[in-house]
Amino acid sequence: MEHPDRFDTLVEILDRLREPGGCPWDREQSWDTLRGYLIEECYEVVDALDRADAPGLCEELGDLLLQIVFLARLGKEQGAFEARDVVRGIVQKMVRRHPHVFGDDVAESAEQVLRRWEEIKREEKAASREGVESSVLGGIPTALPALPKAQRIGTKAARVGFDWSTTDGVLAKVEEELGELRAGIPGGDPARLREELGDLLFTVTMLARRLGVDAEAALEGANRKFVRRFTAIEARLGREGRDVRDVGLETLDRLWNEGKEREAGGLD
Repeated sequence: MEHPDRFDTLVEILDRLREPGGCPWDREQSWDTLRGYLIEECYEVVDALDRADAPGLCEELGDLLLQIVFLARLGKEQGAFEARDVVRGIVQKMVRRHPHVFGDDVAESAEQVLRRWEEIKREEKAASREGVESSVLGGIPTALPALPKAQRIGTKAARVGFDWSTTDGVLAKVEEELGELRAGIPGGDPARLREELGDLLFTVTMLARRLGVDAEAALEGANRKFVRRFTAIEARLGREGRDVRDVGLETLDRLWNEGKEREAGGLD
């Protein structure tokens, strides 16, 4: 195969797979069937990032690119767009939204860049809707998981000045929301508890944003830590011929704290 490192070669491969005489499986795929594969590949890219696995990341990015080109091929079959339109669109957007690089604008900080990015984005949306300006919060995918969605909402609102003036203000709001959740627990109303817990989670996510922490990554780190510590308890009990299901909470708490201290002290 000539030029295996060219984008056009990948486009040509998808064309061949989809055309008569191509691959039966690839010819059966549709927007709906590819949706799940696209999501899966995105998560595999993130997993490689989390593991700092550069060779794995390279491979997973290739798999993700395949899904993009595949979807572009379906767009071409419907006469809507094709791969070159996807590339042209993002190239034009990047140039248009970086006037401080490709134009005469000046931006001295990342914050100024982001603010100008949002301004240009709103102008684009307004123009595409015949002058009706879209919401500041527009453009956030509805299918985005709730945690990163909350962080994106807070980020967009903060860019127009709707934000706490200090981190202490966010912490006070966290304490306020926690108090409201506590007050709702005795009543046991599921709807109220869900609402109060949602408010607390949202505010904690705003705190993460304020601290410059990716809330999703922080929670995933906590997940991994919990799994690591719990499986260590299971392994220790297994070596002693005991089962985690039979030892009781007091023993589990003791082993958990011992493991936590061991990690903190860098002990084996």
